[in-house]
Formats: sequence, C-alpha cells, structure tokens
Amino acid sequence: MPIVAAVLLAAAAAAPAPRPADSKAVLDEVHRAGASAVMLNVWATWCMPCREEFPDLIKAARELAPKGLRLVLVSADMSDSAADVKTFLTEQGVDFPTFIQAETDQKFIDGLDRRWTGSIPATFLYGKDGKLVRYWEGKADYATIKKRAEAALASKEAP
Repeated sequence: MPIVAAVLLAAAAAAPAPRPADSKAVLDEVHRAGASAVMLNVWATWCMPCREEFPDLIKAARELAPKGLRLVLVSADMSDSAADVKTFLTEQGVDFPTFIQAETDQKFIDGLDRRWTGSIPATFLYGKDGKLVRYWEGKADYATIKKRAEAALASKEAP
C-alpha cells in the first residue's frame, strides 16, 4: 500500500464493526421507523461487482439521505472475515452500523425474499410503508441506483 494511501486510511474514521445478524434482524432494521425509504444491499468483499458498485451505492445514498433514504448494508462474507469487511467499509467511508450475515445462506435468502436467487450484489428498495417496491440482482451504476431510490422515495406518496 502506498504511504499516502496508508496515511489517508489511518486519518479516516474507522467504520463500526459489522454486527452479526440473521434475516429477521436485518428486516427489523429495514422496518425501523424514521426513513421515507430504505435501500438494503447485500454484498461481499470477495465479490468484484459488489466492490465496483459500492462507491456508487454510497454516493447515491448520501445524496438522498436528506430526503429520507436509509441505507442498510449486509455483508455476505463469512463471520471470520469481519476484519476484512470492516477494513473495506472504512476505505469506503462508511460511518454507520452495518451487518454481516449470521445464518445459513438459504435461510438468509428465504428470510429476505424467496424470489431472490442469492446472487450478489442484491439490492432491495422498500417504501415508507415498509413494503418492498423493487429489487434487483447484479451491479447497477450510480444513475440507475439513484433513479430507483428516488422512485422508492416517491412511493411514499402513493395511495
């Protein structure tokens, strides 16, 4: 690692350690009051499309946070990779609580949404009423993420 990058990384605030969570705990966070829409993203440090998408995801979430968007991040890494997850989150400037999957893959997948194949990255958007309004598997770019998140935010005004 170049010295400049190491200094910058050391100067950045460390991300909170990801909290082990099963699908119920993740959905409890999704349905926690206070957001107009929630974007849930499941990713992993070993998943290149996840790593490529991550900066766009964070950028869109930060821009839409003032409008009420909450981002919930769940790492699909093994629990013994929590240190690697925290390092990646710190490098990405994540300064809010996140989760790391703490149940079997199939139970976690079925617990979030039975339509989900388990492919990552996977992103789920929930409206203010807590209902899933959209999900997709695979990497999306910044413009797509932002457009879809704005649509979820707008869904709060739907009857």
